[in-house]
Amino acid sequence: MSARPIGIFDSGVGGLSILKAIKQQLPDENLLYFADSQYAPYGELDETILKQRCLFIADFFIQKNAKAMVIACNTATALMAEWLRAEYDIPIIAIEPAIKPAAQITRTNAIGVFATQHTLNSERYNSLLERFAKDKTVYQSACEGFVEQVEKGELNSLKTIALIEQYLLPMLDNNIDTLVLGCTHYPFLSDAIQSVAGQHPLTIVDNANAVSLQATRVLTELGLSNLKPHESDEFFSSSNSQSLQEVFSKLLLNNTHVNYIAD
Repeated sequence: MSARPIGIFDSGVGGLSILKAIKQQLPDENLLYFADSQYAPYGELDETILKQRCLFIADFFIQKNAKAMVIACNTATALMAEWLRAEYDIPIIAIEPAIKPAAQITRTNAIGVFATQHTLNSERYNSLLERFAKDKTVYQSACEGFVEQVEKGELNSLKTIALIEQYLLPMLDNNIDTLVLGCTHYPFLSDAIQSVAGQHPLTIVDNANAVSLQATRVLTELGLSNLKPHESDEFFSSSNSQSLQEVFSKLLLNNTHVNYIAD
């Protein structure tokens, strides 16, 4: 049973930032990754459609005999995590924006948050603000266009830099020193974000390591850790574009084959 894979999904390639952290923390685990790129970004989807997509992907993981599922998407976590846990009898590891560590790190008491509009509107996110950042000034932005740029693999293009400047510079003018990346696509833009920040001191925080540690705890507690050497990882997507294959390979730094799964 322990050799069964862990299923990881996101609206697209963003969750690969979570997959990379899990592989580093749990190198023996076999992983399934599903990029729902045909429906990206989730932050712009109607909730009814989002539920249908989560149901489709969860059923796919069950068919693939997954022993656990990681929701590598803040939007899907915010809106669907509790519902998925009620529907499926496997461990589900979810993520949330790193508000708590950001509140502990900041020295100026001013925090920036980049996330999708669904995440920013969610009860889960606003509960985090109330619990951990009540005494901080939080500047937030629904960074329209970021997901699309990462999906295209354009991490440092002129358009990407212009978008980062649009969302980041007003926050820097308000003296933020800590920036929360509340979407799993955004860590792939960290270098470009730091480049735009320039000499302004800025600490960027995301939740990839926290998710990998939580996955470790859950698997250990349930006796599901893989005790055999790693066998294989598989990658799937609802899009069959050749460019997606190239973006996967670029973000994972190796030649990656992505299997197309039709609705």
